[in-house]
Amino acid sequence: MGLFTGLLTLPLAPVRGVARLAEVLTEQAEARLYDPARIAAEMQQVADAAAAGEITEEEAAAREEDLVRRLNEGRARRGPAGR
Repeated sequence: MGLFTGLLTLPLAPVRGVARLAEVLTEQAEARLYDPARIAAEMQQVADAAAAGEITEEEAAAREEDLVRRLNEGRARRGPAGR
């Protein structure tokens, strides 16, 4: 980017900064949502709640199904190389 182009696009810098911040926050939220360790911990919480009678077996099965879906979606997002 040349000096002239840099000067002309300088007023757009705050917009680009906010857009980049939104991208970073989205990436971090998705990483947390699809983290296998976090999903495993949530799966254990569901099992504990079901064992304690806090939730029904049907509720536990529904939550576990959602967690497995998230785990599979996270694996798909990382790609076949397992990045």
